[in-house]
Amino acid sequence: MKSAAPIPHLVVNDGVAAIQFYEAAFGAVCNSKHLADDGKRIMHADLTFGSGTIFLNDDFPEFEDRIGKTPMQLGGTSVTIHLDVPDADAAWAQAIGAGAEVCVPLENQFWGMRYGKLKDPFGHLWSIGGPLK
Repeated sequence: MKSAAPIPHLVVNDGVAAIQFYEAAFGAVCNSKHLADDGKRIMHADLTFGSGTIFLNDDFPEFEDRIGKTPMQLGGTSVTIHLDVPDADAAWAQAIGAGAEVCVPLENQFWGMRYGKLKDPFGHLWSIGGPLK
């Protein structure tokens, strides 16, 4: 069997706002979104980031642990989503302008990449990397 590409699935506390943030911060494109029966929360959304895909849904506490919890409920996350871009400085400025918080400043790194780490307003960690300046 051929291996399939992994697709991260993010749980957030405001799916509509998260989609808007990811579009503004990272240039994501929302391919589809499906609301829950309450007409407010996102049951499932499919976003494209360049050539990659991320799924997203709101937290549904009424389903207990079957859907997952947000990083804020868990007290943080152990996962960082990396965006490899041609111009790290431009991508960084766009993400900061949209409301991302700096965790590790964008700098030239010893491994040969311009790299930094951000936290989005929903508690997920993102790294941005590109060629050295």
